[in-house]
Amino acid sequence: MDIKDTPESWETLSTRRPFQGAKTAVDSEEVRMPDGSVARRDFQVHPGSVCVLALDREGRVLVINQYRHPVRRRLWELPAGLLDVPGENPLHAAQRELYEEAHVKAGDWRVLADFYASPGGSDEAVRIFLARDVAEADGERYAETDSEEADMRVEWVERAGLVRGVLAGELGNAALVTGVLALSAALAGDGLDALRPAEAPWPARPYEA
Repeated sequence: MDIKDTPESWETLSTRRPFQGAKTAVDSEEVRMPDGSVARRDFQVHPGSVCVLALDREGRVLVINQYRHPVRRRLWELPAGLLDVPGENPLHAAQRELYEEAHVKAGDWRVLADFYASPGGSDEAVRIFLARDVAEADGERYAETDSEEADMRVEWVERAGLVRGVLAGELGNAALVTGVLALSAALAGDGLDALRPAEAPWPARPYEA
C-alpha cells in the first residue's frame, strides 16, 4: 500500500476574513461536506515557514532558546522564520534565518522534512533543512531589533540529549521534535546523503528555483 498524502478540495461556498494581522490572517469558510451538509471551518492563513537543523562535525545540533508568549514558556527551537515574500525560494529564506539568528553559514544543504504545523486549524506548511559543513558567517553579526528575539540564547547540543528530551516530554517545539527525530531516522536508515536536494519541489509552497 502506497502511504502518502494526496491533494483534495471540498467545495467552498463562502469565505470571510474576520481578522487580518501583519503576517497572518484568519479565514472563516462554509464548506460542503461529503454527506451534503454544510460546516464552518475557521483557520489561520499562514505564509509558511522554514527551519534549519545545523549539524557540526561532532554531530551537535544548533539550537536557540526563546520566550514564546502564547505558551508562556521558553522553548528550545531550531533557527526558523517566515516565508515573508510570496514565491520566495525557501532555501534562500533558510540561509538568511541561519545567518540572522546564529551568524552561521553552511556549505551543504538538504531537505530533512516537510510538515503541516497544525492542519486542523492552520494552513501553515513548514520545511526543515539540514545544514552541514557549517562555519561562522562572514562580516558583522546581524543586529536584531525585535526585543523578544534579541533575548535568544544559542547553543550547540548533542543529538542524543535532544532525543532524550523529546521522548521525555521536555522539549515541545514542533519543528525541533520533527527535525531531531527525522535526523535520527535518516542516520539509522540510508544516511544523510540520501536526503532530498535542497531545492526539491515543495507542493505546499511552490517557488521559483
